[in-house]
Amino acid sequence: MINKHVLRPDRLRQIPTSFSWVDHRLVRHEHLRHRGPVAWALYLFLVTVADAEGLSYYSDASIARHLDIDSVALSAARQQLMAGDLIAYRKPIYQVLALPEAASVPSASKSPRGGPACSVGEVLRRVLEGGQS
Repeated sequence: MINKHVLRPDRLRQIPTSFSWVDHRLVRHEHLRHRGPVAWALYLFLVTVADAEGLSYYSDASIARHLDIDSVALSAARQQLMAGDLIAYRKPIYQVLALPEAASVPSASKSPRGGPACSVGEVLRRVLEGGQS
């Protein structure tokens, strides 16, 4: 049995006051902007399987199987998420972190919102297919 322990108690994930477990600030504050599609998929997987403290201890082999990726892609995605301060990792524990407050919010003049609204699932599908969102 794995003994789970919080890696970053200062960054415990909380349910956002908005409408979902996946915090809309990921997109609005561009936390995942410079992360590849596999990093997006890994983040969504970890958010989905994590407990109330954001902890998960799925093995790399299991995650790779679920996401249909190899260990090199998994390692690269994990590094991207850690570099973005979105997860903490100390084998075998992953912790999805509360989003950093110091993210730069894009100005309305730089990236106006246009077009129809779409779901997170639709955005992820487009990203994974290599299209624009």
